[in-house]
Amino acid sequence: MVQERDDMVGIETSILMHPHVWVASGHIKEFHDPLVECKACHLRWRGDDLKEQKCPTCGGELTSPQQFNLMFKTFMGPVEDSASVTYLRPETAQGMFVNFENVVTTTRKKLPFGIAQMGKSFRNEITTGNFIFRSREFEQMEIEYFVKPGTEDKWFEYWLQERFNWYIKLGIKKEHLKLRQHCKEELAHYARGCYDVNFLFPMGWAELEGIASRGDYDLKQHSEHSGKVLDYLDEETKERYTPYVIEPSAGVDRSVLAFLCDAYDEDIAEGEQRSVLRLGPALSPVKVAILPLSKKESLANISKGIYAELRKCFAVMYDDTQSIGRRYRRQDEIGTPYCVTIDFQTIDDMTVTIRERDKMDQIRVPLQALKDTLQSKLDGDDFLAVPPGGKVWKNRRPFREAERERKLEEVKDTSFRGSGVSPP
Repeated sequence: MVQERDDMVGIETSILMHPHVWVASGHIKEFHDPLVECKACHLRWRGDDLKEQKCPTCGGELTSPQQFNLMFKTFMGPVEDSASVTYLRPETAQGMFVNFENVVTTTRKKLPFGIAQMGKSFRNEITTGNFIFRSREFEQMEIEYFVKPGTEDKWFEYWLQERFNWYIKLGIKKEHLKLRQHCKEELAHYARGCYDVNFLFPMGWAELEGIASRGDYDLKQHSEHSGKVLDYLDEETKERYTPYVIEPSAGVDRSVLAFLCDAYDEDIAEGEQRSVLRLGPALSPVKVAILPLSKKESLANISKGIYAELRKCFAVMYDDTQSIGRRYRRQDEIGTPYCVTIDFQTIDDMTVTIRERDKMDQIRVPLQALKDTLQSKLDGDDFLAVPPGGKVWKNRRPFREAERERKLEEVKDTSFRGSGVSPP
């Protein structure tokens, strides 16, 4: 969304900004949720989350809803008075609007272009829940995409499809996604249209992201309150105007939960149940695991050399504890796409085995081709296509403990002859 696009600028703005920013944006006046309190147990709830008008805990009667501002209030400086009140940002968007002129001046971007940001936001939620789905501190990804007035409908449709397809590309099942259009009563007074990207969580359909057509409201509000004109000069037509904004706004935490839900699977491997996280390589926290078949110095030295070299290019984990089968299972469960196994044949011919997570197929490749082979597989190339000198195994069983001990005895005195490697 940022690095691979010519029309996008990534920035990082302040968490604490001048309190007038939140006056201009309308958050001081409008950013509220309905708060109700149980008259019996005095627990407080968000009123619009309750299906019945009674306390979910004790069934007691609830008070009438009161509007509760969701921003965290704090003080800037040594004196705690009304003049030093400030707020933790409830969204990342406003930092991008107030930096609009800075971005235009320094990057010389032509419309249409976007400003993107990922960072922490804070909301004093009345009730939290559903694991990491609703929390008071969370990570946001937002884009403010600035367009010429009159083209906003075209770009709104574009970003609806672009963002919907982003989730599918990274591994969400299409049947678990849908676009939900906001009805008139839901729209903010300045919004020209808004859709949610919803995901089918175990607890039901819920929002991952909102895509809104915001008109020119934001830049005009900040211009009015700051006295600084935030408009755009089209150098070709010499026309000056306030751009309209299309805003995709996504929750990172919610997206992570959705990707985990769709990636988690259980199957039968080697006659026993296996837990596997089928994350795409782009999202897997560990890309490659280095698994020496033995802790013997002869294999450990080669394995640690491979580990040191590969970690310059990928997120790599080194694991030499327990049987190879158990180590494969551990990597399957955390979603590692590929495991590299170094065995005693490596000493003879300098080849290693790459094992793929989902189908458990294996290929054997020359050590000098390992890095390029892994890169091509992580980029999406066919796993069973191997470089010259490589071999393929389909669903090859991992070594058992007994087989490993037998191998150790067999190669103890012979496998180092002519290899250029000293025996342990």
